[in-house]
Amino acid sequence: MNSGVSSAASTPPRVFLSPPHIGVLEAQLVHEAFASNWIAPLGPHVNAFESEFARAVGSPHAVALSSGTAAIHLSLMLAGVGPADEVLVSSLTFSATVNPILYVGARPVFIDSETQSWNLDPGLVEDTLRRKAAAGKVPKALLVVHLYGQTADLEPLIQLCDKYGVTLIEDAAEALGARYRDRHPGVLGRTGIFSFNGNKIITTSGGGMLVTDDEALSRHAHKLASQARDMAPHYQHSEIGYNYRMSNVLAAIGRGQLMVLEERVAARRRNFDVYEAALSSVPGLTFQPEASWGRHTRWLTCLLVDPEQFGADREAIRLALEKDNIESRPLWKPMHRQPIFAAYEAVGGSVSDDLFERGLCLPSGSSLADGERQRVIDMVKSVHESTRKLR
Repeated sequence: MNSGVSSAASTPPRVFLSPPHIGVLEAQLVHEAFASNWIAPLGPHVNAFESEFARAVGSPHAVALSSGTAAIHLSLMLAGVGPADEVLVSSLTFSATVNPILYVGARPVFIDSETQSWNLDPGLVEDTLRRKAAAGKVPKALLVVHLYGQTADLEPLIQLCDKYGVTLIEDAAEALGARYRDRHPGVLGRTGIFSFNGNKIITTSGGGMLVTDDEALSRHAHKLASQARDMAPHYQHSEIGYNYRMSNVLAAIGRGQLMVLEERVAARRRNFDVYEAALSSVPGLTFQPEASWGRHTRWLTCLLVDPEQFGADREAIRLALEKDNIESRPLWKPMHRQPIFAAYEAVGGSVSDDLFERGLCLPSGSSLADGERQRVIDMVKSVHESTRKLR
């Protein structure tokens, strides 16, 4: 006899990797946008968000955009990167970092990671710049990515860029709220970019920000992002532009999110602390280190799995979590291993290859409940226990 109970009832609730965490402030500010009928792109919330964000990260200027990818694209254009130019870029990243290099007709040169932070290796950057300079072809820009909430070691990269005349661009999409020494990431290069995608520490549902200390650069970015319309009472254009501006509604969400940034960082760091305390004693599991030069936001808690010691590989853990309706994700597959980028130069690769093969991102949202986090911990431990019994 059919009990009438759906099989779906036995499925535990989904635990997401990094869901949006929205509060009352955002709703109030969005209501203001609706009440004023200022819905279309630009408006008072956009202006305020730019000003408040610039102040929060310590940058004189900020440009609110439709995505972090748009911010990278404009940053490359503002750096004068074009066809036949080369751009050194982190290999361990998401493809959105690299795609804009091809938008402008340039060629990426993929640089491997170092083990202290999992970010771009300054030693390999130095070797590459020395070799390229000797051949008479210095790259136009260095696009450094700050991974999973932790900055790269910027000081040596800044020195190398100054020495060789290379423009430094910071992809801080994953690192809002982090610190390098006592400064925010994104403000030490010529431009810095941030993402407000739905899975980031703060979100506008979709959006990004470009920051710079150069006022003229900021003005030009604003123009390019607004279809490059010239100052005239009619529609006049003297260069190609883009529809890259953020809407007033999304900026309203961003303003509310920015007010609770430190709370969101604290919640994610707390996730990491609980995971580390519960799992660091399990054989074969190690976590992404926090580099000595700054604060890691722990946007995502990332661990490495040694299959020999743990008894199973990263994929076995991921599949076990998924079976329990828990979302997890491998670390980024390096760009030098992506089919679309196979023809481009890569320097090193063994470190990022190993991180990809063994790395796993655990659910890390700032709204993650204690019980949800404990489900993750229990499942990881159960995989280890089950494999140990089989030995």
